[in-house]
Amino acid sequence: MSSLTLVIGNKAISSWSLRPWLALKQTGQAFDEIVITLRQPDTAARILEHSPSGKVPALMHGDRTVWDSLAICEYLAETFPDARLWPDDAHARAVARAVSAEMHSGFAALRGSMSMNLKHRFLGEGRTPATEADIARIARIWTDARARFGQEGPFLFGRFSIADCMYAPVVTRFDTYGVALDPVCADYCRAVRELPAMREWTEAALAEPWDITEPPRKG
Repeated sequence: MSSLTLVIGNKAISSWSLRPWLALKQTGQAFDEIVITLRQPDTAARILEHSPSGKVPALMHGDRTVWDSLAICEYLAETFPDARLWPDDAHARAVARAVSAEMHSGFAALRGSMSMNLKHRFLGEGRTPATEADIARIARIWTDARARFGQEGPFLFGRFSIADCMYAPVVTRFDTYGVALDPVCADYCRAVRELPAMREWTEAALAEPWDITEPPRKG
């Protein structure tokens, strides 16, 4: 049994779980998973058995428990520095942290109207003035990062980083809802989708027995 255990929600819909799962995969460390089905009568009680916040994800590492997606990613970056989960350059690293924090705390319209769902497609749904503004802002973040820091690879800061973990659920949302993208953003989405860990997550999500889809929220 691994000393690392990640508690997550079901993979088809749990965007917050995907983020640290990708980061943990990037470290190359073996880890166990506890998958808790969301939106069930016992969901809250089951999560509280592992996470003091009552939310997934939560990481257990020996006698330590870390919750919140970004906090887990930061913990992994410090614990496994050889994984190089943040850019090496100080300027790039600061920008990567800034756009990761913006994703962590912002884009409420996109979250509310275009939730992550890997089992279904809702082409053209969820589009409101607020979600369009969120989409435009994300596109600016991606194109700016690629132009300034993306020379060494296909990801936002060249090499795969926590910033890509934070935006990976958005990549799935844009596919689910059929969001048209410029060539730079489309290429970036392709790189994320083709990441072996992302493929593994997606295949597992599609194989899950649960389908607890909620219809897209109207604006």
